[in-house]
Amino acid sequence: MVPLLKTPSEQRAKWESSVSRSQGEVREVQHTYHWYSSNLQKRARVDEYKPWQHTTVRANASKMLWVKLQEALDELNNSLKKFTEKFLQDKPFIVSSEISLADLVAIREFMQPVGAGCHIFEGWPKLVTWHSQVEEAVGKELFQEVHEWILNAQDLRKVQIDPQMKEEMKPKMLK
Repeated sequence: MVPLLKTPSEQRAKWESSVSRSQGEVREVQHTYHWYSSNLQKRARVDEYKPWQHTTVRANASKMLWVKLQEALDELNNSLKKFTEKFLQDKPFIVSSEISLADLVAIREFMQPVGAGCHIFEGWPKLVTWHSQVEEAVGKELFQEVHEWILNAQDLRKVQIDPQMKEEMKPKMLK
């Protein structure tokens, strides 16, 4: 697991927690029911999304930070299509008409290629609407704060990485 950037902001720290940690936290603390509903069908939908996201969206979206390859973009578009058809469908959010943990996990991954300069929401009206609804549900200011580091990823390109290390990392990122 890659260490996550942490800030003093408790909200931001919880947002950036790993999926399993956030799931554990949401089960242990009092929360607004829609994040991880006590309704078994809604909870099952969140639980169904998380492993799928980990092996598809995360795998494809995170590649975009490191290299812009047409193959990776094609795979990501395939993931976006499946996400829209299987999970989003005609609902405002993944689970129902209310935001859930699954939406937070999804938006975090989809923002990675955006940070790399890819306009992945273009041509996907449902995703544009969903993105706006997630941002509104979380709060625009918090949404921007949480994604600030990824939206400024272009600045990371100025960081000099040892060419040998870069070559060693490249095959691992393309898996």
